[in-house]
Amino acid sequence: MPTRIQTQPELNSSSASRSVPGLCCVSHWHCLLIHQAWPVPERERDSNLLKILQPRVGAMESSDEEEGRTFVQVVSEKYNPENFPYCRGNGMGVVVVSRPQGSPIKDRLNLPSVLVLDGCGISKAGDKAEVATFCAHVVELDLSHNQLQDWGEICTIVSNIPNLDFLNLSMNPLSGIELEPGLAEVFSRVRRLVLINTRVTWDTVHTLTRQTPELEELFLCLNDYDQVAESPVPCPSLRLLQITDNQLQEWSEVRKFGPMYPCLDTLVLSNNRLGSVEEDTPQDTLQRLFPNLRSINLNNSGLNRWEDIERLNFFPKLEEARLMGIPLLQPYTNKERRSLTVAQLPSVTVLNGSVVTEGEREDAERFFIRHYLDCSEEMLPQRYHVLVSKYGQLAPLAEVDLRPPCTATLEVRWGERTEALSLRLEQTVGELKKELRALVGLPANGMRLYYIARELGSALGPEEMKYSSRALHSYMIQDGDEILVVPKTKSRTISSTSSDS
Repeated sequence: MPTRIQTQPELNSSSASRSVPGLCCVSHWHCLLIHQAWPVPERERDSNLLKILQPRVGAMESSDEEEGRTFVQVVSEKYNPENFPYCRGNGMGVVVVSRPQGSPIKDRLNLPSVLVLDGCGISKAGDKAEVATFCAHVVELDLSHNQLQDWGEICTIVSNIPNLDFLNLSMNPLSGIELEPGLAEVFSRVRRLVLINTRVTWDTVHTLTRQTPELEELFLCLNDYDQVAESPVPCPSLRLLQITDNQLQEWSEVRKFGPMYPCLDTLVLSNNRLGSVEEDTPQDTLQRLFPNLRSINLNNSGLNRWEDIERLNFFPKLEEARLMGIPLLQPYTNKERRSLTVAQLPSVTVLNGSVVTEGEREDAERFFIRHYLDCSEEMLPQRYHVLVSKYGQLAPLAEVDLRPPCTATLEVRWGERTEALSLRLEQTVGELKKELRALVGLPANGMRLYYIARELGSALGPEEMKYSSRALHSYMIQDGDEILVVPKTKSRTISSTSSDS
């Protein structure tokens, strides 16, 4: 009786970690990540899209032979025991019944519970009995960047994976191909579904959500949607919807998600050009449409009014917001952006990925009041009056410049003459001597300089400026102080004077 072989981890993990907007690798193989971080410049996003749409080169070379490859062929080749000479970690060894000579299937295949088959040229399922044999224990399946364009073939694969929890179909050519409702029942166990850059229609999306009673996360990025088609049947299990990098511009399209996904917890709308959060009665409407929304991502949207930010307060459970790269905040510094936004959103405890502390909130709210001190009454936002009732009318902060002065006006005295000069304090004593050569008629190495502080000179006396490399500002020079220039006594004169005495 054959011995069961342990499955080793996927050795070629580079393909599993290829970068996709909204999708990245944070677990052993892959995990979905809400679109965040600092706003991505448009040029960089376009570059990323080109990389996604270009032909991919993976462990298996692209060639004409890969056209029409089946799921079974790819699995049998990729997980052939000859490619896995060492067994590492937990897994399952699948024993395969002997085939006629020349069959690509070996006696045993080392299959992990997470199958990463992206960029392998798969367009068909292959023998469904063999799919069932291979994938009885599979939990996560990545079929992105393949050539699947028939929902029947996809359903054949999915129907024979009884424990499938995560399915990634991104970058498969599914545009305009409808899913028959009768076939969609095979997706009933899927909880996380990724359809990035597939161009699937809303009818297909609704067919899937109706047949996936446990679906929790849905990813519809890069599908070129400019409208949202409503579904008569809601999907109450959905918690996260990521629909970044589409063409949504009107809030009237976004509000359709409320009835469709009544338990929605996280809504990621980054890189859509939404111009506003427009509601006639925002408090009643947003509370009714999104009663459970905890997090919203509006990075790189087109919001340009503070009223739109204020309306986010009407989401009754909102705790986290991402608002980077919006036109409204472009004129401000980073500190001003964060302070003004924190002050506008009292219920938000995480802004742009960073926790808002109580101390930061108080500082931001005080800053908000002072920011609007010079505005006319009709220009004041409603939040201003709320904060004034909390902190009272605040006086402007005194502007204190603690930077050392760059210049000072001093009196330079030599012999019987005195002249006022404006000196750069970053220069050194040696540089000052060179500057004074023409004025006092002495070479730089033929003069001594003494610094006399106006306020302390009578108490401390002159301080010789001995070191040529020392900066003037280190003497704490102030306006009105004095520099005394004294010619150096020649050493031979000193010697002769000493001998005569």
